[in-house]
Amino acid sequence: MVAPPRLELLSVAQAADRYLTSVRVETVRGVLSPATERSYVRDVTELVGLLGGDRVLDDVTGDDVDDALVRYQARADGRYSDPRRKRGPGRSTATVNRFRQSVTRFFGHAVRQCWVQADPMQWAAPPAKVRERLRTERTALSASAAQALLASVDTPAAAPTPTVRTRSDHALGLRDRLVVALLVVLGPRVSELVRADVVDLVREPEGTVWRIVGKGGTPRTVALSTPLAALLEDYLTTLRPRLAARRPDDDDAQRALLLSWRGRRLEAQAVRDLLTRAVARMPEPYRRPATPHALRHTTATLLVADGWDVKVVAELLGHASIATTGVYLDRIDGELAAAIRTHPLAQSLGATSPAPEPLPPGATADGSLR
Repeated sequence: MVAPPRLELLSVAQAADRYLTSVRVETVRGVLSPATERSYVRDVTELVGLLGGDRVLDDVTGDDVDDALVRYQARADGRYSDPRRKRGPGRSTATVNRFRQSVTRFFGHAVRQCWVQADPMQWAAPPAKVRERLRTERTALSASAAQALLASVDTPAAAPTPTVRTRSDHALGLRDRLVVALLVVLGPRVSELVRADVVDLVREPEGTVWRIVGKGGTPRTVALSTPLAALLEDYLTTLRPRLAARRPDDDDAQRALLLSWRGRRLEAQAVRDLLTRAVARMPEPYRRPATPHALRHTTATLLVADGWDVKVVAELLGHASIATTGVYLDRIDGELAAAIRTHPLAQSLGATSPAPEPLPPGATADGSLR
């Protein structure tokens, strides 16, 4: 008779370290993407702080997990908080559910490794339904607002305001315009954008294509329009060489497509910052908070509104299912009214009844002959 596996008592911190080591191995093997690894590391590290690193992992109960989730939701979301504010907005229900998935994966691994006798997630409360409205900063821009955003990137820096960083970016206007143009026109994920290398852009006389590695390592190829390819070429031949020269020994920087003013690979937070600065320079009627994800919504919404098939848009965005693309399609203000005005039967409602055709000779109105 085979003896059952022996329980190995570990602290929460020890179990987290071992688990994250396995996550890194899966990333090296290509099972997980680097972005997914960063997400798991961030979530599990925060879980350790919520549960207590010195606590025995097998002592954690479903109630403890629920308490950790509640405290996680009450905390500010560090990805979007202004560091000069004492406290940013709390986490959304969707963010908490994503964190819960990371916790579920962690405890599932703990069960398989015999670090716990039973998975506490089976006694935790079920995930909350996402009933909150879509945040304004994540909704699509209208075509006019998107054009205003592109035009604002080259505008000199405005006077400092409490919500806008004061660092001047006038020397990086060409890079910033390229970043915003790629986000608006092609709708990549911000992680895909900052992960792009120069070799991923195939530049030939017939045109330029971008080979994007999306979620789960799934590749896709998108073609750049002529104006976008020209903007890319201008950046690669003028600004980028000067930025890359500031860190000649940094191999990652030498490969990266987008560089910071220090010559390092541009980070996702830097993309959010430059977008915030660009939004602050937009004309007041179009100005509202926007994130890189909002520009991804903008790409999908404007293309579908212009008549493109949803399947084509799904391929552009890297969605495996058009159902996912449907979530990205926001209603543009005035779109419903325009649809009603152009309804095929709209004109016939106000038209007078057509005059009856003349009766043939010898016929009466009821169809009988005289």
